[in-house]
Amino acid sequence: MPEYTEQDIIEGCRRNDRSLQEHLYKKYYSLFLKLCARYAKDMHDAEQLLQDGFLKIFNHMNDYSGKGSFEGWMRRIVVNTCLDYLKSKYLKNAMQLHFPNEISDSATFSINNNALDKIAMKDLLGIIQTLPPMSRTVFNLFVFEGYSHKEIGKILEMSEGTSQWHVNNARKTLQQKIKANQLTEIKHYEQK
Repeated sequence: MPEYTEQDIIEGCRRNDRSLQEHLYKKYYSLFLKLCARYAKDMHDAEQLLQDGFLKIFNHMNDYSGKGSFEGWMRRIVVNTCLDYLKSKYLKNAMQLHFPNEISDSATFSINNNALDKIAMKDLLGIIQTLPPMSRTVFNLFVFEGYSHKEIGKILEMSEGTSQWHVNNARKTLQQKIKANQLTEIKHYEQK
């Protein structure tokens, strides 16, 4: 496969050159599928979100101004595609829960970094996908995408306190599931 510069790929995609669109798709497939999987309820939905995200990227290629990272521009489109999916009327109603507006500072939880070092990324992604949908979404936006609680509140139409609650709930649940996963692995190892 020939090597193309980023600018070659961008220009080719703007001309609807199918081979360069395919090249871009293959180059970012794995990265963006992992991103979509963090938001989707299963891999089928993640793949659909990925397809939708790339369709938007190709349809809006002329909107990329060349300022800033091209990958970052595409990532923003894929994240927004995932958020649109989660904000759809059907899913929003299914996920909507009400929580206190403010969470005390003592309600924070942490995950032992040593536990994270011992768990494979594939296993961690699987555990993240088991989180309740809204907590998973807020956790992804906060931890992986770097949004503040204020920004998350605006995007998902919730208070900052509710956003904080979801992150803390996700951390607590992840901590419990990681520990349970490690105990299962230890028992499995001891049985050998």
